[in-house]
Amino acid sequence: MIKKMIALAVSVVLAAGALSGCGNTNSAESGSSASSAEQGKTITSAADLAGAKIAVQEGTTGDNYVTDEVEGAEISRFKRVVDAGMDLKNGKVDAVVVDDQVAKDLVAEIDGLKILPGNLTEEEYAIAVKKGSEELLAGINSSIKEMNENGTIDTIRKAFIDKDDAAMQELQAKEAPAGDEKLVMGTNAEFAPFEYMDDNNEIAGYDVEIAKEIARKMGRELVIENMNFDSLIAALSSGKVDMVIAGMTVDEERKQQVDFSDSYYKAAQVIIVKE
Repeated sequence: MIKKMIALAVSVVLAAGALSGCGNTNSAESGSSASSAEQGKTITSAADLAGAKIAVQEGTTGDNYVTDEVEGAEISRFKRVVDAGMDLKNGKVDAVVVDDQVAKDLVAEIDGLKILPGNLTEEEYAIAVKKGSEELLAGINSSIKEMNENGTIDTIRKAFIDKDDAAMQELQAKEAPAGDEKLVMGTNAEFAPFEYMDDNNEIAGYDVEIAKEIARKMGRELVIENMNFDSLIAALSSGKVDMVIAGMTVDEERKQQVDFSDSYYKAAQVIIVKE
């Protein structure tokens, strides 16, 4: 199901490219000469990223890493990670930097791409809440602890990371969380397998199942708001959403703006290149 969603996104990008002749609306930030754009640069390790054309999903840890750590990079920023992958396939960039599990799903669906060995970073995903939301944060942390203890996290991992059908069916058999109060989750459904649009055009994924378990424990109805990744913290601060679950890495800059829950997933940044 996850692969089908990415494949559909890829086909849409290809069709758009055929119609427009160019096919992307990314914002690029030039930090060096454009020679790599014309010639193409061979990337075999992190050391080769300097001066290269690199595609990232806007506002993510991959974006931050390339911006802060890669000297002279020409950065193409996309709202959707699949668009970054297609620019790499089409030779418009030299590499993509993205989270490891997202990279695995992407290269499985876009022919001619591969993940280089080794991680650029190691990080943890957590749930963000508005600063001062102590009661909500305590409830979220209690839910995460319970999910770890009763095996629910393992089931979610098997379903979305290992692609285990039995685990997926077990999750789908559960009743939707319900209650008089709403629990509003902000996310960006362009980050499979953590959040994506399923066959029914509904938001699904690893993070959605985490949110459902939290809502069930709290006895609240889960409402999901889909938006650009770089708008999520602002939505949280304004009160539009109660929590953000979006494959969001805990870092010092974000900790100045939001409070984070305990970690629920360990991730890493990797490099994707053409084969």
